[in-house]
Amino acid sequence: MAGRYKVKVKVISQKGNCAAGHKEGDEFIIDRYTPAGFCIFAYSAIDPEIRTLMFGGQYPWAKEDPDVYIGCCPDPVNPVVLEVRRIREE
Repeated sequence: MAGRYKVKVKVISQKGNCAAGHKEGDEFIIDRYTPAGFCIFAYSAIDPEIRTLMFGGQYPWAKEDPDVYIGCCPDPVNPVVLEVRRIREE
């Protein structure tokens, strides 16, 4: 697997009061930069996983779907759970 991929981040769960206003179902496409409206704290928490999937890497425990990583924002009181998905162009 080589090359550069776009990555989609989707909010799959949100509890409490997200300071950035994210809610379940929100989606962001990441090609190079942090997309407008995406919480910089959540982005920073999942940036290594974004870059791994963007540049063709995968995680050894992701046997079911190597194109997906599930992460979370750093706010433990108002957690936002995020699905990071590599987009394979067809």
